[in-house]
Amino acid sequence: MQKNINIKNKRARFDYEILDTYLAGIVLGGTEIKSIRLGKASLSQSFCEFNDKGELFVINMQVDEYSHGGHYNHKPKAERKLLLNKRELKKLRKEVATSGLTIIPIKLFINDKGLAKVNIGLAKGKKLYDKRETIKDRDSKKNLSRIKKSFNS
Repeated sequence: MQKNINIKNKRARFDYEILDTYLAGIVLGGTEIKSIRLGKASLSQSFCEFNDKGELFVINMQVDEYSHGGHYNHKPKAERKLLLNKRELKKLRKEVATSGLTIIPIKLFINDKGLAKVNIGLAKGKKLYDKRETIKDRDSKKNLSRIKKSFNS
């Protein structure tokens, strides 16, 4: 079993501009946490949404079925409840309702106590020209590091 479980949503920083981040706990069943500890989870295409009671859920998060689970296994794409303070939930709900922002999971990890935690971000979607700017910046940084490396050699 891996020691450091660190599952990232790689598309999040490319598709969205992250304005604020929060650390949330996640409610999981027995076979779900076992699959996450084996590193069999994915955050791509996932997002967070409030239900009627004001609770925050992560939707579309893929947690593969546990290989030794039998008929007790979980659903791979089930909605999973996120645990935050009431104050944080109220603030997030207000931001989403008024300014049309999105809440997306950025990173899923296991902390020192063995609990699964999710870094979520309050995000604003990027336009196509913003994405092109991100690609240009990344390419220029690569070229600059290549040039520096050739001068140091």
